[in-house]
Amino acid sequence: MSSPRVVTFETVLDTTGLSRYQVGIVIPCALVAMLDGFDTQSIGLVAPDIAADWGVPPATFGLVFGIGLFGGLLGALLFGISSDRFGRRPNLISSVALFGVITLVTPLVDSVGGLLVVRFLTGLGLGGALPGIMTITSEFTPRRMRATVVGLMFCGFPLGAVVGGVVAAKLIPTYGWQSVFIVGGAVPLLLVPLIALRLPESAHFLAIRGDHARLGLILERMGSQVPAADITPERAATRSPVAGLFTEGRAAGTLLLWMSLFLSLLLSYLLVNWIPIMARQTGVGPVGAILGVAVLNFGAVFGALALGRLADRARRPARVLGVAFALGGLAIASIGLTGGSWVILLSTTFVAGFFAIGAQICTVAFCAGFYETALRATGVGWSVGVGRTGAIVGPVLAGFLVGAGMSAPGLFALTGVAAFGSAAGLFALGRRSFGARQPEPISVPADTG
Repeated sequence: MSSPRVVTFETVLDTTGLSRYQVGIVIPCALVAMLDGFDTQSIGLVAPDIAADWGVPPATFGLVFGIGLFGGLLGALLFGISSDRFGRRPNLISSVALFGVITLVTPLVDSVGGLLVVRFLTGLGLGGALPGIMTITSEFTPRRMRATVVGLMFCGFPLGAVVGGVVAAKLIPTYGWQSVFIVGGAVPLLLVPLIALRLPESAHFLAIRGDHARLGLILERMGSQVPAADITPERAATRSPVAGLFTEGRAAGTLLLWMSLFLSLLLSYLLVNWIPIMARQTGVGPVGAILGVAVLNFGAVFGALALGRLADRARRPARVLGVAFALGGLAIASIGLTGGSWVILLSTTFVAGFFAIGAQICTVAFCAGFYETALRATGVGWSVGVGRTGAIVGPVLAGFLVGAGMSAPGLFALTGVAAFGSAAGLFALGRRSFGARQPEPISVPADTG
C-alpha cells in the first residue's frame, strides 16, 4: 500500500503559479528595498552640505558612513533571528517604522555625535528589514521562478540609489540637505500601513504554528483549493537557529555563501563610493563620473533580471552566478583603464554592474532558497550581515589604499580580484552540489507555537 502524498505549502506554490495576490506581496517588499538604496545614495550626497553647514572636515563623514552600515549589519543579524521566532511580518513592520522615524528626526541633530547615533539607528532598521523582505518574497514564490522574482524585488535597491541621487540633486539646492531626510523618513512611514494591509505572515511560519485560520485565508486568496489542515508543516527549529546554519551538512555551504557575499558587497560599496573620485583622476569630467555610478546601478538591474532567469533554469544555479562574477571581475578591472573617455567608462561600468552586482543581488536570492523554512530568515539575515561587513570594509580599505598612493588602475584591478573570489566561492558551492534544497516535511502537533 503506497503512503499518502505529503502536501506542503511549497507544493501548493508549485501548482498554483504566481497569482496577482502574490505579486501584491512582492511589490511592497521591492519598495522597502528601494528605500534602502535611496538612503545609501542620499547620505553620501548630503554629506558635503552638512560638513559645510556645521564647519567640520568632510573626512569626518567616513565614520558616519561606516556606523550606518554597521547598524545595518547588526539589524540584519538580530531581526533575522527574531523573524524566525516571532514571524516575518511584525519584524518587518517594526524595522520599517524604526528607520522611518529616525530618518525623519535626523534634521534635528546639530553635531557629528548626534548624527552618528541617528545613522546607527537608521542602519539598524534598514538592515532589519532585509531578512523580512527576502524571506517573504521567497516564501510566496514558486521554486521555478524564485531566483527571478527575488532578484527582481531586490532590484529596488539599485533603483532606489538612482532615485536617491536624482531627488537629492533636486531638493538640496532649493530646500537644503534637511529636505532629503524629511522625504526619506516620511515615505517609509507612509509605507507602514501598506505593509500592514497587504503583507500576510509567512505561510510556512503559520503552518509550523498550526494557525489554520490565517493559513486558510492565504490559500483562498491564492486560488488554492487545498484545505489549510491538509498542509504538512516543515519542522520548526529545536535549537539555536544560528547553530542550525552549521548542522546537517550546511556548514560548508554557509561559509561559502558568507565568503561570496562579503566579497561581493565589498566590491559593490567600493565602486559606488569611489568611482566618482577615481574616474576624475583618469581624466573623466564630473558629469561623466556621476553618470558612471548611475550606469553601474542600471546595469545591476538588467543583470539581476537576466541572471536570475538563467539561475532559475539552470541545474546548478551557483555555477551561473560564479561565471557572472568572473566576467564582472574583468569588467571592474577595466574601469581604471578608461583613458579619460567617459564613453568607455560608461560601457565598463554597465558591464560591471550587469555581471558583478547583478550576480550579487541573485546570490542574496540564492541564500533564501538554500535554507529551510525554520532557518530561512536567520540564514538570510546572517548572510546579509556578514556581507555588510564587506560593505564597511570596502570603502574604508579603498580610502587607505588611495591615501597610500594607489592609482585608479590598481584600485579597480584589486576590486576585480574580489569578484573572482566571489566566483570561486560559488563554483565551490556548485561542485559540492549545495543549493536550494527541499527539506523533508514532518508532521507536528497543531499547538506547536
